[in-house]
Amino acid sequence: MACVLALAGWALAGDPKGSSKIDFVVLKEATGKPVRNAAVILHSVNEKGHQGRGGLELKTDMNGKTSIEGIPYGKLRVQVIARGLQTYGEDFIIDQPAHQITIKLKPPQGQYSIYK
Repeated sequence: MACVLALAGWALAGDPKGSSKIDFVVLKEATGKPVRNAAVILHSVNEKGHQGRGGLELKTDMNGKTSIEGIPYGKLRVQVIARGLQTYGEDFIIDQPAHQITIKLKPPQGQYSIYK
């Protein structure tokens, strides 16, 4: 079950184009194991590619799953943040009544320095 923590400035109901239910699964890329308590952050994106104000945040359960209903059709920016793993971000086109999105998080990468 999705836990909606923040919802500000985003009209989720009454979109004349339609709305979608989105199921997310967040896994560790190296092992395929679910990532518990990952933050899945959603933002609408306009035609010019600019992120809308507000948005919402979901948390994954112990199986790495979360879902939400009523997301309007259009472009959706998804960011996933989990402790000890690399942050993920991608834009998706939402154009069907149901979507299943699987996200595989990588381990953190080493930092580069010009001083080494």
